Amino acid sequence: MSKASELREMSDEQIRLAWKDSAETLFKLRLQAQTEKLAAPTEVRKQRRSIARCQTILAQRGSLVVPAAGPDGAPAESKAEHDAGLHDKHAKKKRAIGRAKIQAPGKAGVATKRPFKKRTQSGK
Repeated sequence: MSKASELREMSDEQIRLAWKDSAETLFKLRLQAQTEKLAAPTEVRKQRRSIARCQTILAQRGSLVVPAAGPDGAPAESKAEHDAGLHDKHAKKKRAIGRAKIQAPGKAGVATKRPFKKRTQSGK
C-alpha cells in the first residue's frame, strides 16, 4: 500500500498530526544539514513530499486551514486583495523604470524606442 493511499484512509486530524511530524522532522534535518553532514540526504526530499501529500489531501477534502493571522500577528488580507496589491505595485514599478519605450515629443500616443548608447570605460 502506498503512502498516499494510507493518508487517504486517515481522518483529517491524523493527517494534520502526520503533517506536523513531517514538518518537525524536516526542520531538524535542515538544522543538521547546516551544522553537520546528513546521514541520508534523501530524507529531506521524503519529508517535503510527505508534507505536500498531507496538504494536497486536506485541500481535496476542503479542510485545509489557512492561518487567519499574518506573520506579524496582524489580520491577514485575503489572497485576492494581496495579489491585487502586488500586481498594482509591480505594474507601477515596471512603468516607472521601464526603458523599452518612451514618448517622443510632438507625436501624441506614438511610442518609440530609446536610442542605444554604447558605454565605454572612459565614459564617452
